[in-house]
Amino acid sequence: MNVNISKTFHVEHPIDAVWANITNPEKIVVCVPGASLTEMVDADNFKGEVELKFGPVKAKYGGNISFLERNADTHSMKMKGVGTDVKGKGGADMLLNGVLTAKDGGTEVNVMMDVTVQGMLAQFGSRLASDATTHVLDQFISNFKNQLDGKEVSGSLNAAGMMGSMIKGMFGAK
Repeated sequence: MNVNISKTFHVEHPIDAVWANITNPEKIVVCVPGASLTEMVDADNFKGEVELKFGPVKAKYGGNISFLERNADTHSMKMKGVGTDVKGKGGADMLLNGVLTAKDGGTEVNVMMDVTVQGMLAQFGSRLASDATTHVLDQFISNFKNQLDGKEVSGSLNAAGMMGSMIKGMFGAK
């Protein structure tokens, strides 16, 4: 099952500060709900884990993430992630493109993700998986903004909010 998500958001920080943060694996991993960095292989490759739990479903993925491109001049990057469920019940692949643009005294961040999920999580169907992925990305954005502002970042997944988004998606509510 394949899910495509595109998000654009604005932060009130200069583009160079946002770029330094978003391209630093040790800083950015704490913004991803349920994620942890387990090994820095080299400057462009690292290993980590992501654990998601909502309702009766719990999934933990171990995987590799690589910067395929990181261009400080154009403030654009491309990342690839490949994860496998630690119980052998599936996997996920992610391709992320990100572009930063100086705008309105701050920075506009544009993120496009292509996520492919196999196994247990794929059984929920593309609509619910899309809603769950969007919720995780929204929580990442909130954490990222808080981190840039020097506020506390929540590394745990807001499961109640995600379940609400999924229920709305099931019944077509907006």
